[in-house]
Amino acid sequence: MHTSTALLLAMIAPLACATDLSVRSPDGAVVVTVSDDRAHPSYRVSYRGKDIINNSRLGLVFKDQPSFGDGYQIVASAPAAADTEWTQPWGERKLVHDKHNELRVDFAAKDAGRFTVRFRVFDDGIGFRYEAPKQAGFEQTEIVDESTEFNLPDVDATRAWWIPARAWRSLEYLYRSTPLRDAAHVETPFTMRLASGVHLSIHEAALTDYASMTLAQQRDGVFKADLTPWYDGIKVKTHGEFKSPWRTVQISPDAPGLLNSDLILNLNEPNKLGDVSWVKPGKYIGIWWAMHLWQKTWSSGPKHGATTEETKRYMDFAARYGFSGVLVEGWNVGWDGEWPDNGDLFKFTQPYPDFDMQAVAAYAKKTGVQLIGHHETSGAVSHYASQMGAAYDYYRDHGVTQVKTGYVADNAKIKRIDAQGRVRYEWHDGQFMVGEYLRSVEQAAKRHISIDTHEPVKDTGLRRTYPNWITREGARGQEYNAWGFPPNPPEHTAILPFTRMLSGPFDYTPGIFNLKPNGEQSENRVRSTLAKELALYVVLYSPIQMAADLPENYEARRDAFQFIVDVPTDWEQSRAIAGEVGQYVAMARQQRGGADWFLGALSNEKPRSLSLKLDFLAPSKRYQAQIYRDGARADWDSNPYDIVIEQREVGRDDVLPLWLAPGGGAAVRFKALD
Repeated sequence: MHTSTALLLAMIAPLACATDLSVRSPDGAVVVTVSDDRAHPSYRVSYRGKDIINNSRLGLVFKDQPSFGDGYQIVASAPAAADTEWTQPWGERKLVHDKHNELRVDFAAKDAGRFTVRFRVFDDGIGFRYEAPKQAGFEQTEIVDESTEFNLPDVDATRAWWIPARAWRSLEYLYRSTPLRDAAHVETPFTMRLASGVHLSIHEAALTDYASMTLAQQRDGVFKADLTPWYDGIKVKTHGEFKSPWRTVQISPDAPGLLNSDLILNLNEPNKLGDVSWVKPGKYIGIWWAMHLWQKTWSSGPKHGATTEETKRYMDFAARYGFSGVLVEGWNVGWDGEWPDNGDLFKFTQPYPDFDMQAVAAYAKKTGVQLIGHHETSGAVSHYASQMGAAYDYYRDHGVTQVKTGYVADNAKIKRIDAQGRVRYEWHDGQFMVGEYLRSVEQAAKRHISIDTHEPVKDTGLRRTYPNWITREGARGQEYNAWGFPPNPPEHTAILPFTRMLSGPFDYTPGIFNLKPNGEQSENRVRSTLAKELALYVVLYSPIQMAADLPENYEARRDAFQFIVDVPTDWEQSRAIAGEVGQYVAMARQQRGGADWFLGALSNEKPRSLSLKLDFLAPSKRYQAQIYRDGARADWDSNPYDIVIEQREVGRDDVLPLWLAPGGGAAVRFKALD
């Protein structure tokens, strides 16, 4: 037995009575209490004097070693605190304040191992993780369950917004709004509003070398961690000392406060890549929407979209309006036939004959518009891994610095070839794929390439540690409006900021101007007004934003297109100024390194009038408000193109009235006046 373990065990007897330890947030509003009552580790959380998470279990279950749970008592603890500021190379805000109090709690039991649970408590929520030091008997470890609970009060009066966990389309579902008791097995972020009006969102931070956490409701209001398994049912395979991801609870007295939280980022490790000046935010267009409308094809043939000439046409448009890149999908061999089943056929360094990579690279250099690469794996990750290095080298050698990766496959159908050559099928968010996604980002970083992951594992703030992981999908995006049944309803983009967006940037691909691309009578259409499509550029954050429609549709509405031309994608600071989950949201952001501010506001199916204070603007400065708003008769269904574009002079003491149509929105540029 290690000496340190013996010392800890010697301390157990004097602590036979239950021990309670507490740690408060810097402002004192959030209190976490940790206990070993009945010799079982647990915690509870209060906010402003009222319990918001009742007594909840902690623990881990191992296949071959004693579990961390029953029989464990607190044997040591240590407080700590931090009050620092760090700089994002790109992001919603340049400077991030990390102020928290910490409590490290050590647990031990006779004839068993020892474990630490580390709590960090911020003004806007909490994070805690398991830490296992190196100890005898734990050289090779298989976790078969995690006992972590979130025991929520006021089950009948709590509203929840959620998508199902471990379903076949992974994260691409419409959010459901239900009483808490109806949320059976959910993905995170999992957002709810308590009877008191307090808003919570449960998620995780710094997910590496571990299985993703979903939440299963065991009994009314008690949600237990349900880790995504390997093909053989084991949840996590590890060795020696290990740390779990942080389990997080963001806490706010109202809905907008959730959007102003940096808790997830603050629980991630600092940048590991060093100088990342090569990671460039920007706006792009792409040979993409036409394929979702079946006007072009990913496959070769007479309607092939990814041709040399078509790419040059898009690059000309991008150069004309100051866009940084053009995404090209379908350029490489492997797309013919049913491409979602073609994972083993893709060749990531072999273009189709009608796509001249060298000519495109030369044209990109001439126009100053970069080619944005694309790798679709169709879930055949071992096949992709065998070509990854050469594929990234190929892109680097042709001047490509941003790559969109895709993992289109039913959940639990990720194809892995094991060391014996056998086919195994894994989940998108199991431990194996958590590692594969990160490996692609690390390999890309070695070539100064940034990654936009589609069909991803959920975001847990790793963009802080790996700033080239610039954005990702991970929710129902714009393409569902072209062919999904049903298309995204107007409330979808009023729910996303308070759910999916709490985890990080989302490549939603906004900006559709032909809102009925399949004809007036088609169910598949964009259920927004034109003004709302503009508002999405401010509301749904991504450091690379796509102008998703066809170039000709932007030329046809040049006045409204000006907002997309003007809006930046990198911000000095951001502030949610109004909103309710699923109803409406208003977000203000200041341009990185500039004086201009931008505002986006949008509504669900209901019209509403907002009066927005402009106190985010700089004092003693006047601004020209360039307003793009719904017209008086605007309606997403009957009159989506009714838009008013106007200007007025404003300052920080003014209030901006905005009327949002059903499914409508507004976008404003506040241009600083000299």
